[in-house]
Amino acid sequence: MRVVNRSLRVEIEDQMKLHGYNLNQVAELTGINVGNLSMALNGVSRAMTIRQLDALARVFGKVPGWLYELYTEECISEEKLSRPRLIPYLVRCAEVGRNDCIEPVISKILDNPKNVSIIFPVAEKLFQKGKYKESAHFYQLVADNVKDSFSEMLAMSHYRLFLIAQGTDAEKNWKSVIQFEAFRKRLPENHQLAALLKLAKVCYSLEKWNEVERFAEELIELSSILHKLKTVEEVAIDHHLVYYLGMGLLFKGIALEKKGLYEEAKKVVQDYADLESILEPLDEAGRKEAEQFKVFAKANLFTLEVLMGNDNLLDEYVEYLERLNQVNEILSGLTTILKAANLYGFCADQILERFSWSIERFTMFDKDLINSGRHLWFRYHKAVYEFKNGRMDKGIDDTIYCMSLAKKMNRHEDFVRCVSLFEKHRGQASMQQIRHYQSVAIREEMQER
Repeated sequence: MRVVNRSLRVEIEDQMKLHGYNLNQVAELTGINVGNLSMALNGVSRAMTIRQLDALARVFGKVPGWLYELYTEECISEEKLSRPRLIPYLVRCAEVGRNDCIEPVISKILDNPKNVSIIFPVAEKLFQKGKYKESAHFYQLVADNVKDSFSEMLAMSHYRLFLIAQGTDAEKNWKSVIQFEAFRKRLPENHQLAALLKLAKVCYSLEKWNEVERFAEELIELSSILHKLKTVEEVAIDHHLVYYLGMGLLFKGIALEKKGLYEEAKKVVQDYADLESILEPLDEAGRKEAEQFKVFAKANLFTLEVLMGNDNLLDEYVEYLERLNQVNEILSGLTTILKAANLYGFCADQILERFSWSIERFTMFDKDLINSGRHLWFRYHKAVYEFKNGRMDKGIDDTIYCMSLAKKMNRHEDFVRCVSLFEKHRGQASMQQIRHYQSVAIREEMQER
């Protein structure tokens, strides 16, 4: 049996003959300059680009990724690697799912560890295109093969992997924090600001209040230093420096609040309520950011007062939430009100009725990093509130709802807390509620196995 050696150009020429196309016709159909196409097909002084190969595939009616397994001859020859060819080639392989072509090329690239610098821009291009899952493989290759622990490329790869990993699975989110945090200070300043903010947000969702406070303080320090030393343009950040300072203070205040340090939290809130005086002088964009934090400060001062038992402000707080008309803020506010109602024994029935239309919409946050956790706590505090007010049926329903949210988010401690709450009131549950409870609990056990 005669073995036929396939080659890129022979395959293309066969397709031209099959379709009855000459060079000029192919050039016209693909939009490729006829001279460039001729040189590419002849292999004279010009290699074929992956874009040209894709154009030819479309003309010949082939699927994306056609002949990619043969394209490596354009990228690798006589042990030499063509960086300008390899990067777009690997990007396209990932985009069209030609993973079978990726691994042999990666193996060849990594014969020399220094060539890992070819892999990083592939990951970055995929990331910028929103191909996060595809980019993760290449970032992991960089993370596994860069030996210099202070390499910016290594730090950026860990940062991107951290971002890609985020979802509503608490265990995965925490694991990603642990894997990334050691690299945060090795990032360029602009990415470091964003990374610290993201770390604070993720730890907020995980209720790791000491970590939230730590990352928030680092964010405050870095943004303050950069404000003194550099302009927004010099740092090349997505937001104004005022935003990062304000968010650092905001998360520090939240961490203190969650730790029960209400008076300390109020001092921090007052700081971000008056950012203009801290960061004088501010440009117009900075002043707009500062104004937004005044809004946040007002809401959070209400929160702290209510948590400290000041129910005289409840009506004003409720009216404020109603004026804001933002479902996420209403979720946060109602969670605070229910927590305080359970602590201090005041009635929140009318408030719950007033916002019933918003409560029905809280399911919109089930895939949101921050608000999914808030929704869970809203259901928990509401369950406790219903039990305290003798409405066992509603309390049990909210408890089971909270259990299901905890299960979805892989938050075992919260799940156990809900189980304990249900078992405390099992005697008042209907058979239907018990069956619902058991179905949620059984699914949790199966997941653990």
